Amino acid sequence: MVEPRMVVGLGTGRAAAMFVHALALRIEEGLDVRGVPTSRRTEELAKELGVPLVRLDEAGEIDIDVDGADEVDPALDLIKGHGGALLRERVVASVSRKFVILVGEEKVVERLGARASVPVEVVPFAVPVSKRRLEELGAETSLRLDASGRPFVSDNGNHILDAKFERIEDASGLERRIDSLPGVVDNGLFIGMADLVLIQSESGFRRLSRD
Repeated sequence: MVEPRMVVGLGTGRAAAMFVHALALRIEEGLDVRGVPTSRRTEELAKELGVPLVRLDEAGEIDIDVDGADEVDPALDLIKGHGGALLRERVVASVSRKFVILVGEEKVVERLGARASVPVEVVPFAVPVSKRRLEELGAETSLRLDASGRPFVSDNGNHILDAKFERIEDASGLERRIDSLPGVVDNGLFIGMADLVLIQSESGFRRLSRD
């Protein structure tokens, strides 16, 4: 799906990193493309592998954005953000002509929230208020910590609250309610955004398309 002279969104996480490695091999063979990374981690990997990069303001519209997800439901709605890059991932996806998701079979669920919490990016000052409001919505909420035990800091300088809901009956409505909370910058419910999901299994892969 990646063709010459395309601008390609480069997601964040394990599946996205595998894609960047595969793209780098094609670039070594002569493919002329430029990438827009969704995190500093992906930017560092792309530079290490020799993938040409372009800033978002220089790129304009992105031809294809390839990323992973933490959960995918039958309607192609997603939970994303356990890699900590949900805000930049959403921005890049929003200006992409095609948003492609790569997942393993274990990430496919009948209903969002079956296993994964919903990451919520919050400005540090508002963490206590946002945490309380998320719990009022029915979530069991915890502040994400880094490997050293300190609050995780996103590339945007924010913290992340992981909100686990017992059941998500109305993902679109919940997305709107979370976004309306004071101090919330973004949340990991990506509703109606993915165009194509490629699901890897032991026997190969299958496709889920919004079309």
